[in-house]
Amino acid sequence: MRWLAMILAATLSLSAWALDLQQAKQQGLIGEQVNGLVGAVQGNAQVSAIVNDINRKRLDSYRDIAKKTGTSLSVVQSRAGQLNIERTPAGQYVQLADGRWQRK
Repeated sequence: MRWLAMILAATLSLSAWALDLQQAKQQGLIGEQVNGLVGAVQGNAQVSAIVNDINRKRLDSYRDIAKKTGTSLSVVQSRAGQLNIERTPAGQYVQLADGRWQRK
């Protein structure tokens, strides 16, 4: 349970660039994935840059959490993905297990 709190804290601490992420999510350009990362629903170079930046920072946080808790990176990513998808507001995109994007 402790590492779950760490995932939540790490995800919330990503607000340093949340404005760009939130705008892109509200515009339907970026969505949350089951692996705890974001993906481009539709995009261009700017969207790809945001996705790459967010995912690099998330992976750094997830690796740190995995190391501190003795949990595998894949488990941390899976839990973060579940939390992020649950917290995604209606109208924004989430990726289904089969890879399709769906508006929540």
